[in-house]
Amino acid sequence: MYSRQIIDEVISRNDIVDVISGYIKLKKNGSSYVGLCPFHNEKSPSFSVSGSRQLYHCFGCGAGGNVVTFIMEYENYTFPEAVKFLADRAGMELPETDYNDEERKERGIKAQLLEINKLAATYYYTQLRTEHGSLGLNYLKKRGLSDDTIKKFGLGYSAQGSSVYRYLKEKGFDDEILKESGLFSYERGVNDKFFNRVMFPIMDINNKVIGFGGRVLGDAKPKYLNSPETKLFDKSRNLYGLNIARTARKNNLIICEGYMDVISLHQAGFTQAVASLGTALTPGQASLMKRYTDNVLITYDSDEAGVKAAMRAIPILKAAGLSTRVINMEPYKDPDEFIKALGTEAFQERIDKASNSFMYEIKILERNYDRKDPEGETSFERNVAEKLVTFSERLERDNYMKAVCQQFNINYDGMREMVANLGNKEGIIRSERPSLNPQVKKKKRESGVRQAEKILLTWMIDDPEVFARVREYIMPEDFIDSLLNDVAKKLYEQFDSGSVNPAAIINTYETEEEHNEVAGLFSADLSDNLNASERQKALNDTVIKVKSNSLDYALKNTTDPKILQDIMTQQLKLKNIHIYL
Repeated sequence: MYSRQIIDEVISRNDIVDVISGYIKLKKNGSSYVGLCPFHNEKSPSFSVSGSRQLYHCFGCGAGGNVVTFIMEYENYTFPEAVKFLADRAGMELPETDYNDEERKERGIKAQLLEINKLAATYYYTQLRTEHGSLGLNYLKKRGLSDDTIKKFGLGYSAQGSSVYRYLKEKGFDDEILKESGLFSYERGVNDKFFNRVMFPIMDINNKVIGFGGRVLGDAKPKYLNSPETKLFDKSRNLYGLNIARTARKNNLIICEGYMDVISLHQAGFTQAVASLGTALTPGQASLMKRYTDNVLITYDSDEAGVKAAMRAIPILKAAGLSTRVINMEPYKDPDEFIKALGTEAFQERIDKASNSFMYEIKILERNYDRKDPEGETSFERNVAEKLVTFSERLERDNYMKAVCQQFNINYDGMREMVANLGNKEGIIRSERPSLNPQVKKKKRESGVRQAEKILLTWMIDDPEVFARVREYIMPEDFIDSLLNDVAKKLYEQFDSGSVNPAAIINTYETEEEHNEVAGLFSADLSDNLNASERQKALNDTVIKVKSNSLDYALKNTTDPKILQDIMTQQLKLKNIHIYL
């Protein structure tokens, strides 16, 4: 975690008016600047930026903060990512004092690999315009790509032989680091792995080249080849085109199967298109999309393989909390073919008419049954009921039941009875009447304790001095909430090792909900509105609340007389806790 002094310096070197004017058009209005808010739709400007106070505020949606919070909200960055982004923008080098020798070595390797990939991408791009690269350029032109699109995506060409290898050796890189790049084969001498291929640089969200995809020109196999897993490139956690799509400022992302689909869609104006990287969609990729949108449109190939891929992707996207619809490409195979044949307006119509993912699943399911046969019809309806019963909320379940019965001509009363019987049998559908359980009040009290645990963790993360004082009274096991307990264990381990790395903790959580909640612990600042005495009192009250809850929990879960005596002794000492800052 960067010190308050470093963060303040980053903020001071990034004038908020200059930064925000790079994203939206600002107009001088008295002592401030105004513009259309980038965080909600509006026709009249209500977004105000103060150069003197270095703050922004929207009078329409309430968004506000400093230059760091703007970058976090606009770019969907975590706090450390936003600080790093602004430091890079200002040409400021952040200190690495928080890293041990091994971590510094690892960062050095990654920095070299990024430089290798950058140089290789530039080399491939320039080769496309040479005599050797004419084959690749002709291929891209035949696919209908403009010069601007080729430049925008940095497309290139890798000739046969080992020219890239020789080029990088001339730049001073040794074989040890070049082997790590995944660009070369060392089986029989050294050869460029992507020879005779059109090259697609794969970039992370910060526009840094982390890998490559190559499309062979000829009959060699495989047709498409991706970089292997490296210290930079994890295809299960990256999406092709997301570096551009994340700034499209549209209310959805379009997930495609291949590079050319993404590029064709972008050229046609659908700049929110992305693609998984030669693999089935993963939970990590779904969580990544959730950072930028709540809505995903699937536009996989319309063949059998594409349908299967869509059916696999739908539950993954749903689990990530994404609303999902499926675009019908028929009679064409993919978006590239569709747009070439029918144009952008027709594709937009298909977007507007995209199928609800659940209804799409039922439509595909229907193909497996002969509905003219009573047995087939019953089996189909039973399978539909099994899918409907997975909706835990009654209203949502009923809405889908009505829609399915209407679209697929199923008797509603019969389906409703089948769903109810199946749900009761499996214990999935429970009574949804208001609970009369008196423990409801207890849940509210527990949520207050959980809030105290979160606040305490945030203070400990933000200030090493606070951490040192608090750990005299609080240990990881005192955090009762399972997620916060896990974060506390990792945090204590890092402090004990002398190397606090927030990103390493945050990135261990794959679900979007956990990832965002843990990231929030590392980005919140609870001290700005408190003076010294107020902050000290709040800290002491929070420590006592967390410790008291921990002891109460332990007291209820032990029968050992010695442990009981120790707990009661600690409870008597609670009033003596006093932390001085």
